[in-house]
Formats: sequence, structure tokens, C-alpha cells
Amino acid sequence: MSDHPTTPDGRYFVVRGRLWRKSNPALDEATRAGLVHDLMAARRAVGAALRSHDETAERSARAAVDAAKHALGERGPVWWDDGAPDYNRHMAHNTPYAAWFAALS
Repeated sequence: MSDHPTTPDGRYFVVRGRLWRKSNPALDEATRAGLVHDLMAARRAVGAALRSHDETAERSARAAVDAAKHALGERGPVWWDDGAPDYNRHMAHNTPYAAWFAALS
């Protein structure tokens, strides 16, 4: 994700103007690596289920993707503790990061 700008507070990266929550930086490397491995396996399972038109397998694989993203801190409760709201999936220009994002261009 080094190709995508990261907000100054390190909470989000930006793709096509949209903020995406980053993984919890407090996770130790072994835990993070294991969760990323699980996430990638689940994403491959989604693709396989789609190719085979197996709706049951697709639901299961998508649930595994969601579980891995929650464990990484990319979804669900925020991993920071300063009370700041979550702007995940918001357009950067509609958030408090608007001035920062505008200065990137």
C-alpha cells in the first residue's frame, strides 16, 4: 500500500479519494501476518466459490473475509482510543482530512 497516501495520523490510506481504515498497528508482526494469511485465503475462497457458482461456499468465504478484517482492525470497532470518529469508506474531501488531501494534488 505504499502507493497510496496515508493520513497524517496513520489511521487511513486513500484510494481514488476514499479513506480506507488501516490495520491496527498494535498487532504484533506474527499475529498480523497470520491474519493477513487468513484474509488472503478467504479472498481466494470467495473467488473459487464465485467461479463454481456455489452460493453456500461464497457466503462462508465472505464471512471469513469479514472475520479477518475485524481481527485486523480494518472493520468493526476502531483501534484508536482518543474518541475520534471513524471515517472508513468516506470520501476524503468530506472529512476532517479534506485540507490534507487537497494539499496532496
